[in-house]
Amino acid sequence: MKKLLITGGLGHIGSRLIRELLQQDYYVVCIDNFLTERIVSLRGVITHNNFKFHEADVSKDKETIAKLFKKNNFYSAIHLSAITNAEKSHDLAKEVINNNLDGTKTLIELCNDHKTRIIFPSSTSIYGTSEEVVHEDEERFINPQSPYAECKVMEENLIKGCSSLNSVILRLGTIFGTSPGMRFHTAVNKFCWQAVASKPITIWKTAFHQYRPYLDLSDACNSFRFFLDNEVPSGSTYNITTTNFTVAQIIDNIKKYVPELDLEFVDSKIMNQLSYRVLNNKVKSLGFSFKGNLDLAIKSTIDWLKEE
Repeated sequence: MKKLLITGGLGHIGSRLIRELLQQDYYVVCIDNFLTERIVSLRGVITHNNFKFHEADVSKDKETIAKLFKKNNFYSAIHLSAITNAEKSHDLAKEVINNNLDGTKTLIELCNDHKTRIIFPSSTSIYGTSEEVVHEDEERFINPQSPYAECKVMEENLIKGCSSLNSVILRLGTIFGTSPGMRFHTAVNKFCWQAVASKPITIWKTAFHQYRPYLDLSDACNSFRFFLDNEVPSGSTYNITTTNFTVAQIIDNIKKYVPELDLEFVDSKIMNQLSYRVLNNKVKSLGFSFKGNLDLAIKSTIDWLKEE
């Protein structure tokens, strides 16, 4: 049985990924510092025979994490632990850099020492405005617009700079879809929550008809499982995006289930990041297929929000 370490495992992605991995007979060791207080994410898995939880902060508790590496022969580590939310990172720049970068430094060192493969979820937010369709193998497309995205670039560079480290970097699109550790600061989920709560849907003034890359949570989880099962050259980078949507397209889908919507256009500190579309051909060339569906995910999110 393959043992995995998942940091930040109680978050939006991790809380669903863990359940899917347990169904596939992986043994999962989860680390989380309860920064977002998602204790509910432990419901139904805390007593599972193949699951072990440790409350720890990867950026601060290096000795604790080192003991876990010594005790367990980890097949791979999925490093989800991070302070997220690109827009709000402008007000938390120092905290984001210190937390996210320090945590990644610790994981790089321990994974390298113990010959453990690290799967690092980066973000398509590291890309900037482009009239061309963006792909992952040209540095000229990288133009981060927030401290969160800037830190992702720094973390990628640290990973690539460690030549003896077995690693793969996945640049994830903006996540949508349900999980036990749901979060609502990303566009699709946030819009669904605002619609169901009869609140105005807040949209950046520059963003209504601009394209952004989005990622169905089911595709995100499947991509992690794919790279757990398939070796690729160390240091390889892949865009993981279901497809590219405009905000207008997302709103049209939400209107199918919540017809009466109010839109409120607001300013954002990320104002110079204009339209961009991201290619996912590289990962598809390996045999991975994207099966996510925006309409079904919006319906399930709205149903989840309306559930008693």
